[in-house]
Amino acid sequence: MQGEKEVVVREEDAAPRGFEPRIVAFCCNYSGYAAADLAGTMKLSYPPNVRIIRVPCSGKVEMQYLLKVIEDGADGVMIVGCLEGDCHFLNGNFRAKKRVAAAKGMMKKIGIEPARLEMSNLCSAMAIRFADVVREMTERVRKLGPSPLREGVAR
Repeated sequence: MQGEKEVVVREEDAAPRGFEPRIVAFCCNYSGYAAADLAGTMKLSYPPNVRIIRVPCSGKVEMQYLLKVIEDGADGVMIVGCLEGDCHFLNGNFRAKKRVAAAKGMMKKIGIEPARLEMSNLCSAMAIRFADVVREMTERVRKLGPSPLREGVAR
């Protein structure tokens, strides 16, 4: 994604065989959710690992929700909001972007890879890009392996 460094995983640190990450995506009703819906209508193929939570605006997703999803065992979290400068609620996507940055900082402090959290900006017509974003996130998290907070998974 934008501004992210390549995640390097050594062979000995690789995820267990057969590991399928659990990813939660908070999707803005007007952009991310609409793009996901269009992807389904177009019968686009993308990993089924993502669980979509429809929100009225990406700016309504508080940092505590992002961290709670990780605490509860999700391997990755996404926020999919409107394109920058095109938020239906004026600046909700900018608030979400700030919260994602703050949550990544918190995650780093407690020893959880910040790459497990990502924000994407899409419009409702970007179904193909939505499928690509989900694939990219799934592959990144698959390389990172299970979340250290995920129950029943030995590292």
